[in-house]
Amino acid sequence: MKIAIGNDHTAVEMKNEVTEYLKSKGIEVIDFGTDTTERVDYPIYGEKVANAVAAGEADLGIAICGTGLGIGLACNKVRGIRAAICSEPYTAKYSRLHNNCNVLCFGARVIGIEMAKMMIDEFVGTAFEGGRHQRRVDEIMDIEARNENK
Repeated sequence: MKIAIGNDHTAVEMKNEVTEYLKSKGIEVIDFGTDTTERVDYPIYGEKVANAVAAGEADLGIAICGTGLGIGLACNKVRGIRAAICSEPYTAKYSRLHNNCNVLCFGARVIGIEMAKMMIDEFVGTAFEGGRHQRRVDEIMDIEARNENK
């Protein structure tokens, strides 16, 4: 498995810890940065992660900013991305199980590293259930397609 990861200046330390955690589980990581605590704009890094996932360069993505909200919004602007902004493992699990989300977003100022690891385990370790949920995911993607040029 290959995971794209990106972050803003508020989440450098957490990104580094998450990267090491993923590597310890045998997961390949594509790091889109940033590696500096100098102020940067989170949309840049959210888009990089989302583009890698949408292009098939990575199986899943993880995007981290202060709250997870801004970077998650940026990820969701990329066609084909369903980014889940989570702060606990239950939602991370069901974002994959029912919504087939492909990017996990969270806030370095909101959760600690142990909660992040639990969420990552649920997100990475859960497969999409399909069935009745596929229809709903298709409906979400239809909304994206209808509004592409608006």
